Amino acid sequence: MGVPLRQQLTVASYLMKQKLMGVKKYPLVLMLEPLFRCNLACAGCGKIDYPDDILDKRLSYEECMQAVDECGAPMVSIPGGEPLIHKDMPRIVEGIIARKKYVYLCTNALLLKKRIGDYKPSPYLTFSIHLDGMQERHDTSVCQDGVFERAVEAIKLALAKGFRVTVNCTLFQGEKSHEVAEFLDYCMELGVEGVTIAPGFSYEHAPQQDVFIKGTDVKELFRGIFKIGKNRNWKLNHSSLYLDFLAGNQSYDCTPWGNPTRNVFGWQKPCYLLADEGYASSFKGLLEETPWEKYGTVKNPKCAGCMAHCGYEATAVEDMLKNPLKGLLTSLKGPKTEGAMVPEPLPQYNVTEKSLPTLAGIPIRVE
Repeated sequence: MGVPLRQQLTVASYLMKQKLMGVKKYPLVLMLEPLFRCNLACAGCGKIDYPDDILDKRLSYEECMQAVDECGAPMVSIPGGEPLIHKDMPRIVEGIIARKKYVYLCTNALLLKKRIGDYKPSPYLTFSIHLDGMQERHDTSVCQDGVFERAVEAIKLALAKGFRVTVNCTLFQGEKSHEVAEFLDYCMELGVEGVTIAPGFSYEHAPQQDVFIKGTDVKELFRGIFKIGKNRNWKLNHSSLYLDFLAGNQSYDCTPWGNPTRNVFGWQKPCYLLADEGYASSFKGLLEETPWEKYGTVKNPKCAGCMAHCGYEATAVEDMLKNPLKGLLTSLKGPKTEGAMVPEPLPQYNVTEKSLPTLAGIPIRVE
């Protein structure tokens, strides 16, 4: 696992505190999304499909700090849009670090060389660089040539200056196990701390809908990747049980409140990935007002096929707390790559619901 021991202990202490206090719904990572504006237009992104007046909105420093304090999660991920566009981002990062929260600043790295002097290396700060594969694959994914080379240059610069650096990789249709394995080998050669890797979520607003990989295809792909990587010492920023889930060996429901999202509209219901379900004005309101029982892969067609880490990593962590021996054995052996997979869960909604009207963003169920 590509996470320093110091951070692992902080998160473990936080988790045990929640358990001892009897808290049922608690956040693990705050998804702090201070803007939607981006300098790329990736084929599988559903985050920039807004009019200019929305793309021009920003969360202020004060709003960001309020969200961090209100949520209380030990880790903060700052996606976007492209966060480095935000003129107050250095101050926002400093404010999070001052609270001793671990912050992952997610960036496509196009601006990192220019802006890196605005930041100081810290054990609490990680640049999470977006790379979806080797050069041809990544540049195709982001719909612009030359981005891979600039991102790699920025990674090398950040590492040379003493920053923590990880890679954030999303997999789409057409991926080959051996090509992904080659990419992970390359990331280790670069010297990054770890890689976050997950299948892309089929955003409703993504400009291309045929790029997403789903269901058994996802699991077969990851089994192929993990089979190749048995002895390659890849550092993956995931729990062992989440990786086992990707390989089709665990049956999980998502834990959407584990990675709550605060963006320019408010606290997003129910999760980072569904943008049309409404917003709460506070984190407390998000927990209390969201109809959690209406979401999940078997409960809502909008969630069908989702295996994203922002929904399932928290579930895997909860499973590890309940079944530490299972988690330890999986960590030692790695994900199972042979034999039967756990059965695909049967949907509890009518398969024609995708074409039905909605009420307050919730598909109307037909009995």
